[in-house]
Formats: sequence, structure tokens, C-alpha cells
Amino acid sequence: MQNHSIETFQKYMAAFHITLSKEQYEQFIHYYELLTEWNSFMNLTAITDYDEIVLKHFTDSLSLVKAFSDPDFLIKKEYSLIDVGTGAGFPAIPLKIAFPHLKITMLDSLQKRVKFLDEVISQLQLKEIRALHGRAEDAAKTKEWREKFDLCVSRAVANLTVLSEYCLPFTNINGYFIPYKSEKTESELAGAERALSVLGGKVIRESEFYLPDSDIFRKLIVIQKIRHTPMKYPRKAGLPAKEPLNEA
Repeated sequence: MQNHSIETFQKYMAAFHITLSKEQYEQFIHYYELLTEWNSFMNLTAITDYDEIVLKHFTDSLSLVKAFSDPDFLIKKEYSLIDVGTGAGFPAIPLKIAFPHLKITMLDSLQKRVKFLDEVISQLQLKEIRALHGRAEDAAKTKEWREKFDLCVSRAVANLTVLSEYCLPFTNINGYFIPYKSEKTESELAGAERALSVLGGKVIRESEFYLPDSDIFRKLIVIQKIRHTPMKYPRKAGLPAKEPLNEA
């Protein structure tokens, strides 16, 4: 394992009131090395510089702590969490390293990415975390996964209306769907109002901030599941984007 500095990373974590052990920082460095190694022969991330990954992937993933006014929210319970469209494991794996008590499922539609995630889980010796190969519109229709998670998160780039149709079906009653956004979302939120109502969700909080020591804007939208999602959702592949619920 190469000797990568953790000083800046520690500074970012202090800004989020997160305390990590030496072993946890070593896990992050190991994750970085696996990410760049596998990225040399498959497309996992456009960002490969260590400092950039620490800020734009690791720290950004852990910004979930900003979603709630209670800084200890994530450590008060063994939440079950699903990361929809996890890609190279963001935000799921950083969350698992920082908060090992979380029970995490990562869902991705590409088998080769799932193979990478399995390797990360094995190499970092992570427990109670699994990678699933599948599409959200299929997995969310199964009894095993539907409305089974306390938290559903996603950094996927998609309109809130579309993303809500894919994610809210996984969220249990009183659980939360929290999408990571990188831009102002007032018009997007207004447009998603009808979709959220149909899907059983309600926006209860919005958290806007910049990543530490940067001009990188982030927004977390906390959507609570207040009613069961009708079984017809999510619709089959392509329909949520082609015929969004806010236009029905």
C-alpha cells in the first residue's frame, strides 16, 4: 500500500464532524488503489488523482451526514441502506467504511462493476454489505427488496421525478430517500411534486452546502416515505424517463 497523505482528508472529515481511525483511513487508501487499478482496464471513474478522489468521491459520499440536523443521525441505529446505481461504490462504500454498523446493499446494472465491488468488499474485509447486479425497475418489484430499506441513496445523474420512481419503491414506510444533487433544484423539486405524492414520498428537508475548502456545491433532499408506493411503480425500463410522472 502506497503512502498517501491523510492530513487533508482528516481536515475534510473534521468539517463534517466525522472521526475515523487509522485503520479506516487505510481502508480508504486501499479502496483508492483498487479503484485506480481496475480503472486502468474498465471505466469506473473519470477522476483518478488521489486528492480529487478524496474530495469529490470520498468526502462527497460522506456528506450524507449533512442531510439531518442531528449530526449523530447515522450512528444511532443499524440502518439498512440501498445505493441505487452505485457505479464504483459511491456513496455506499465510503459510508460503510466510516459507519461500519450500516447494513448496505449496492445495486448496479453492469455485472463488471459488481465484480469490482465484490473485490473491494473482499479486499477491505467489509461485513454486512453486498453488491447486486440488476436494474432498479426489476429489483424494486421483488418481495425481497421492495420497501425493505430504512435509507435509499443515489448519486445517479437523473431528474428527481425519474429518480424518485426508481428509488422510493425500495424505501420502507417512515424511511428516507436521499438523492445527492450538484445544482440548485427549485424547478426540479416543483416538477417532482406530483410524482412524489403518487409514489408516497414527501420532502421534509433540504440541505445545501459546499464541499470543504472548495466551490463545489451540493444539495441533499430528504424525502420521507409516508405511504406505500403503488405496485405498478417503477414502470418498465425507459418509461420513467420517457413519460415522467409529473407530465401524466
